[in-house]
Amino acid sequence: MTTATLTTKGQITIPVGVRHALKVDTGDRVEFVQIAPDRFEFVAANRSITELKGKFGKTSKRVSIEDMNKAIAKRGASAR
Repeated sequence: MTTATLTTKGQITIPVGVRHALKVDTGDRVEFVQIAPDRFEFVAANRSITELKGKFGKTSKRVSIEDMNKAIAKRGASAR
């Protein structure tokens, strides 16, 4: 198990083994994703969105930007 210590400024140093495993370096972004109460996952956020291309298979239906905007507006209106 790898551990790190929180400083008085609320900072931690990510251990070198973790940095290598996540392929993060100085200036890269990371995210803390809550997966349960009192439990977070530490995720590297340094990859390009273009890396997702082709990972989810072919789409069954094309959607226009106008249709996307309508769906967003409809959902936003119902949330009020």
